[in-house]
Amino acid sequence: MKTHKLFIMLLSTTLGMGTSFAAEPLTSDREKDDKGILSFSLENDAVFDKDNNYTNGGRISYISPETVPYWLERTANFIPILDTAGNKRWGFAAGQNIYTPNDISLKNPPLTDRPYAAWLYGTAMLISDNTKTLDTFAVTAGMVGPSALGEQVQDTVHTAIGYQQPQGWDHQLKDEPGIIVSYDRKWRGLYEFSPFGFGFDITPSAGANLGNVDTSANVGLMARFGRDLPSDYGPPLIEQGASGSDFFVPTKKFGWYVFGGVEGKAVGRDIFLDGNTFRDSPSVDKNILVGGVQGGIAFTFDDVRISYTEVHRTNEYKGETQPEEYGAITVSIRL
Repeated sequence: MKTHKLFIMLLSTTLGMGTSFAAEPLTSDREKDDKGILSFSLENDAVFDKDNNYTNGGRISYISPETVPYWLERTANFIPILDTAGNKRWGFAAGQNIYTPNDISLKNPPLTDRPYAAWLYGTAMLISDNTKTLDTFAVTAGMVGPSALGEQVQDTVHTAIGYQQPQGWDHQLKDEPGIIVSYDRKWRGLYEFSPFGFGFDITPSAGANLGNVDTSANVGLMARFGRDLPSDYGPPLIEQGASGSDFFVPTKKFGWYVFGGVEGKAVGRDIFLDGNTFRDSPSVDKNILVGGVQGGIAFTFDDVRISYTEVHRTNEYKGETQPEEYGAITVSIRL
């Protein structure tokens, strides 16, 4: 595909540029970062010529500088799962996810197929980073159902680009307020080394979610090779996976890395598969254990980071005929 040819071309060009740089340490003591980070993320399965399952996600986020108010620092230190020695940040995000069955041309999708659903949400988060570990505590609240505007967004986009109009939104999940309380920890630098001016690291992660939209536990592992790896923990994702960090702190004018990751998830509840909590709605029998792999490339140019990720997941529900696959692009700007 053209996407993969572009990936190979960018990688070859970047490797050539990287050979002229001197060796770099993977960790360093630094002063608190005084810049915030604004990020725009888009995830879509059109990269794989698909239009089903998790079909689209969009998110905008802002992460504060590490120079947070004293009262917020004290508040974060009272949360026992956040490292008190780390530099603190606060952040917020707003976004929308859209889910559809395999065949969007059907007005009455089969009951064995994933139901139509959308999730419109906002997230508040506290972050603690000591350059070796990253803790993120977040509370997400929003709405599932027609009020999440999934039908309107998908119809508008499909009309604009000439795609087939989905026919089954009348069978989407019903309106339901949703909340998710999340915690995630990453350990950066396990088995790290820096040969010939390049860096390599492996970052395990573990996390959990609790709420009527998503109750689950996950583990992941990300490996990276490139330059200026300490700038972040890998690129972020909207849909949960072996995700990185919304912030980055570059130490060089130009940095890059290629990455690959694996993830595993144990699912207690997924409203997009289990259906509404207190009302009758379409639903399917979910798989309790889900796995996935991902890979991609990221660049930093001064105060801008651009990343591209491809994600492949195992079947999320019984009878699923096409595993979940999508591409993700994130552009982050330091302000």
